[in-house]
Amino acid sequence: MRSKTLSSILYLCLLFVMVVGTIGCSPAATQPTANIAAPTEGVVAPTKAASAPTEAAQAPTEPVKKFDGVELTLASMTDQYVAGFRYLIPMFEEQTGIKVVMDELGYVDLKQKLTADFVGKTAQYDLMTVDIVWSGEYEANGYTLPLDDFMARDAAEINADDIMPVAWTLGEWNGKHVAYPLAGYANVLNYRKDLLEEAGITPPTTQEELLDAAMKLTKGDAYGIALLGAKGSAVAQDYMSFLQQHGGSVLDENGNVALNTPKNVETLQFFGELFNYAPPGSTDYWWDQRETAFRNGTVAMMEGWSIARAGYENPEMSSIVGKVDVTAAPVSAGMEPKYGFGGWGIGINASSDPDKQEAAWEFIKWVTSEEIQKEWIKNDGAPIRRSTLQDPELNQLYPWFPLLLTSFENGDGNYRPRIPEYSIIEDALGTYVNAFLVDQETAENALIKAQEQIDAALK
Repeated sequence: MRSKTLSSILYLCLLFVMVVGTIGCSPAATQPTANIAAPTEGVVAPTKAASAPTEAAQAPTEPVKKFDGVELTLASMTDQYVAGFRYLIPMFEEQTGIKVVMDELGYVDLKQKLTADFVGKTAQYDLMTVDIVWSGEYEANGYTLPLDDFMARDAAEINADDIMPVAWTLGEWNGKHVAYPLAGYANVLNYRKDLLEEAGITPPTTQEELLDAAMKLTKGDAYGIALLGAKGSAVAQDYMSFLQQHGGSVLDENGNVALNTPKNVETLQFFGELFNYAPPGSTDYWWDQRETAFRNGTVAMMEGWSIARAGYENPEMSSIVGKVDVTAAPVSAGMEPKYGFGGWGIGINASSDPDKQEAAWEFIKWVTSEEIQKEWIKNDGAPIRRSTLQDPELNQLYPWFPLLLTSFENGDGNYRPRIPEYSIIEDALGTYVNAFLVDQETAENALIKAQEQIDAALK
């Protein structure tokens, strides 16, 4: 009897445990936490089959990029650095979701199309490469968005102290940054080291030595020097480079345009004399023709922008691979060396949609960053950062970088005045310097007439 009673008690205890366990496992026994919202009225609870995750729901999804779907249009000058854009833009699109469409334009077309876009406020272009000499004009007219607020907000990210001080002239005017430094150029003298060695000539360090070497290196179908002579911006800018190396200026000490000075006349005469040792047709040379004359071995020397240097070692475009060296552009005897600096900034259209402006700034930060600058340089870009110019790997690849660093440290970004009236000066010099070179005007008359055209335009 006792055995049966004990069995009954054990049975009842087991049954009690099973019931309590079932109640404890019930969904109703789990109370919702305070931060879980109650289901809204009319929501049907999912069935067991529906609540099971489907295969598609389990698959990982790509994170949504902040700028997904934003499209920017970039107007770029077809300088060598355009190859860097071609290489890097797909990488940027992959990382950010921002699509960048690039319109590649020659110098004159770029200036004209941008001006029409700015004046009409059509925002055809969101981003644009900005020549250093357009800085004042763009600031005065409000064409591009001042970047100062962006720069202050993202100061820790952009590491502005690493950018060479002279590089800020690529887009700064009146205390505003209307373009961000993109590609810095030093004015250098490229020369055929084999031809100079054969002639017993050391690389010129003065303008007088440059003229003498050009004369000695001109023999038969070989010429001493390549120059820009074409009417327009090409010849105007080349003349101003030589003017800087002779200690002259297109502005007086008060900042007024003053072309007809003894130094400026003397320099124009010297510039014209150099053309005696340049290839026939040089008075029609634009930048590309000058480059071609040097790359195909027609000339022994050429002053020009450092951006072109790497191309002389590319057998696909150069017949003088391994035969070129570079030095600082020579100045007049006894003159304190000054290094001409130029190049391009990159700006944002002031009329673009604010969302596009933000995306455009994202592109500017990315392409000018320390990390991306190495890829930019390796794909025909030009430097703006000290860290880039001092990078050991890049110095191995481009042994002329120490020269560029010195040139940038002592660079003059103002010898072509970045004032808002620059284009007026350039137009006048582009007409009348060429007129002198083709024997239509004397040097003095050419500068007098250029001054008169400028004065009339500024009234």
